[in-house]
Amino acid sequence: MAHPHALPGAPPPVPEPVGGPLARVRAFFEVFRFTPRAVGLVWATDPRLLAAIAVLTVLAGLLPASVAWVGKQLVDAVVAAARDGADGWVALGWVAVEAGLVGFRGLVQRALGVLDQLLRARLGQVVNTRILDKTVTLSLAQFEDADFQDRLVRARRGASTRPLSLARRTFGLVQDAITLVTVGGLLWSFSPWAVLVLAVAAVPGFLVETRFSDAAFRLFSWRTAETRQQNYLEVLLAREDHAKEVKLFGLGPELLRRYHAIFERLYAEDRALTLRRGAWGAALGLLGTAALYGMYGWIAWDAAGGRISLGDMTMYLALFRQGQTVIGGALASVGGMYEDNLYLSALFGFLDGARPERAGGATAGPDPGDGVRFEHVTFRYPGSEHPALDDVSLQLRPGEKLALVGENGSGKTTLVKLLAGFYSPEGGRLTVDGLDVADWDLEALRRRIGVIFQDFVRYQFLVGENIGVGDVDHLGDEARWAEAADKGLAAAFVDELPDGFHTQLGRWFQDGRELSLGQWQKVALSRAFMRGDADILVLDEPTAAMDAEAEYRVFERFRELTEGRTAVVISHRFSTVRMADRIAVLDHGRLVELGTHAELVAMDGRYARLFGLQAEGYR
Repeated sequence: MAHPHALPGAPPPVPEPVGGPLARVRAFFEVFRFTPRAVGLVWATDPRLLAAIAVLTVLAGLLPASVAWVGKQLVDAVVAAARDGADGWVALGWVAVEAGLVGFRGLVQRALGVLDQLLRARLGQVVNTRILDKTVTLSLAQFEDADFQDRLVRARRGASTRPLSLARRTFGLVQDAITLVTVGGLLWSFSPWAVLVLAVAAVPGFLVETRFSDAAFRLFSWRTAETRQQNYLEVLLAREDHAKEVKLFGLGPELLRRYHAIFERLYAEDRALTLRRGAWGAALGLLGTAALYGMYGWIAWDAAGGRISLGDMTMYLALFRQGQTVIGGALASVGGMYEDNLYLSALFGFLDGARPERAGGATAGPDPGDGVRFEHVTFRYPGSEHPALDDVSLQLRPGEKLALVGENGSGKTTLVKLLAGFYSPEGGRLTVDGLDVADWDLEALRRRIGVIFQDFVRYQFLVGENIGVGDVDHLGDEARWAEAADKGLAAAFVDELPDGFHTQLGRWFQDGRELSLGQWQKVALSRAFMRGDADILVLDEPTAAMDAEAEYRVFERFRELTEGRTAVVISHRFSTVRMADRIAVLDHGRLVELGTHAELVAMDGRYARLFGLQAEGYR
């Protein structure tokens, strides 16, 4: 059976919600549980702006009926002046009053628009910051999970606009309610049936819009993975670090084909939903028009029969038209609030449900002389059938230099990830200074470890900042930059850059300089030396892009600078690893050999065979 998100084939239909009418009604009202929280979030962002919007909303709700009532007075004054010779200045006075009200209504609406823009800008920052604040507390395992990535995308989609939209619609509903009370009260004096017709004519449109909002959200939720696929294809096509391979292998047309295939599929779904929504909207719009002109005829008939004045007729017609607009707007606000709540369920579900990294509270262990100890450690990555580490027992003594050797996928980097607390062992125990890693405060543990991974990040920052990220507390300390660069053998080429440590790296920003991979590795290596208080240094293939001579100099310097500190080196070059105090050989997650270079060669086992193969290549 094909994966539902695979490129070929059509997607499965969007599932319908289950349950009968009562279940649907309960589900409808259940969605609105996020409204108070969203309004509270907007209030916390800027209470003064929100209070100003609330006051202006009340004023905006009172003005429509006031304008209609003044319009009635104006028409009656004109009729009285024409028929009875009454003072015409009275009519002009009502014109002035109506002009003032209409002008004030325009100012209120403009002020609401301005405040809305200001609040939206601040709220977008607040919500995105909360999402990012949450992400920095999460475990590495969650970032490597596709379902988590889907939930993160759904949380961020519209996160900066939906809370404000919900708050504004809530206020809009209050405004419409005020308007309806005043408009309905005046229409009631004409006939209660007019108020009933006004309400009934708007209900079908509301029900249809709510149903389509629900369908649109379910469609959005289902296809998050495909949207991420499309975004990834954009990255491949548009990023400079992918451009070389894309051009060399002629991947452009194939990537564009896949991009267009996803777009056409998503567009077909959007088009079908939009056409259905539009067709129902048009049909129900005709129902509203029929109701309006039915009332129009009724009011005109009563005016022609002398049962109401010409001013009354003008007012009632304006009120009914205004009432139609307002009640339609009110029901649309409820439907919009329903849709906003659906999307906010993804945001608040992410903020409430994403699990932070586990962390103990200890900042020191009871036995510093015990070093790092792996005791029968077993670990498998989520979703994997085979263990990445299988019953590994190993002690790394304080001040010892340990080299990890093995084929790709043998578990070398996984050992380092467990040591840094990114994952917890599935079985066995890992201790630092006699204390289980699970009991350590993760920040305290990680401050003791300086790690340069083989897939280190090339930050689009200044050279000095690229080095300074190794110790964020001294990120801008230029003296520390220079010291770390000297230890990491980066100082020589940094001095040749146009602005030294203040040279912008990467091609994303103005005047950026690109480095060779070997130079980038020296920058990354310098990061490890930024941490003056780190007593465990880990180099995971840090010199893969350097020639043999440069790598030898790096490790000679490394041994000198890590005197008295514990070090772990992962490398495929045996000329390097033989400098370690001990060498651990891993194979398919198991520790198969452990000893010095001379001991392992004498054992004539796996290490000796690999060493012989590599030595043969240099003859």
